[in-house]
Amino acid sequence: MTFYPGGLATGIGSLPYTDPGLALPLIRENMPVIPHWPQLPRRGGAEGFVFQFLQPLVQFKLLVMENDRAIFDDESPHWPDGLTNFYTAYLAVEEKDLDALEAFALPREAATGFYAFLEEMERDLGEALYLKGHLAGPLTIAFQLKNRRGRIAYYEDQLRDLVVKTLAAHACWQARTLAGLNRPPIIFVDEPAISVYGQSTYITVTREMIKNDLNTIFDFIHQAGGLAGVHSCDAIDWSILCECDLDIINLDAYNFGPSLFVYARELNDFIHRGGIMAWGIVPTSEKAFAEDEKSLLSRWYELFSGLVERGIPAELLYRQSMITPACGTGLLAPELAEHIYRLTRQVSERVREGAF
Repeated sequence: MTFYPGGLATGIGSLPYTDPGLALPLIRENMPVIPHWPQLPRRGGAEGFVFQFLQPLVQFKLLVMENDRAIFDDESPHWPDGLTNFYTAYLAVEEKDLDALEAFALPREAATGFYAFLEEMERDLGEALYLKGHLAGPLTIAFQLKNRRGRIAYYEDQLRDLVVKTLAAHACWQARTLAGLNRPPIIFVDEPAISVYGQSTYITVTREMIKNDLNTIFDFIHQAGGLAGVHSCDAIDWSILCECDLDIINLDAYNFGPSLFVYARELNDFIHRGGIMAWGIVPTSEKAFAEDEKSLLSRWYELFSGLVERGIPAELLYRQSMITPACGTGLLAPELAEHIYRLTRQVSERVREGAF
């Protein structure tokens, strides 16, 4: 899919409301061309990643909830049957069985914002040319889950495989569902945990593991007709993402933008392949109150120019740039989140006008 955003704006996902009726107008007003569905963490634990994205593992009795903690129940007598049932469903999804794919859907009770977004877009797409979704990434999730022996799921090959395949099938379902509104879907994988790569305490986490797990998810998104993005709000090794089958790299450019410079060669290859840079230039903290579109535009242009000076053609980079907040806003005060969304729109408008 050819995608040249030229400064269009979208959001990362979360907003600080319990009522999607408050979130949707804010999104439509400020990100009308690429609106996203709102994740609403203040509705409680049901909006967390286990309930939203890992319910198939719960349904197949592989993951159990105990004292508000999710545990892989790999010592249960039901484990072998659960594995058989899970992989049967997953293989059916690989064979394009749409009935099997429904097992990987977002539960309505855990994703109120998603279904409210669908209903609103069905009534009126407005200016929307693309529809954005999102899910938590395999590293971020698998580092938070353990088995009965207290082993972190990411270090257990079978458990990591279950997480990756569940997320891949879910990403396919989400992309297909959004595509059903006759607009191309864009699905971001939220993966801040890539930052563990290269740290001495995570020496067994290899770049091939990271790339293979992410590419599995990206492949399912692409098969569903979507564009695949990664959001990571840290100073990571960006070359890993440049080597993936990925369409969009989204970073917290406000705090970590200069971390791109050392990877300019790899980013140049990525941009020449059609890759998109989604600049999270609007801070998702109280710092946003001290900024305006002029100060943020200046900050963005400094980063943009730094990559151009390092060999990336300005015309390509501009054509293949998006503007976003630095991260989600689900834990912020509503007035701060609203200010951040307005700033994102204002910076996007200035970039699209070429006012830099």
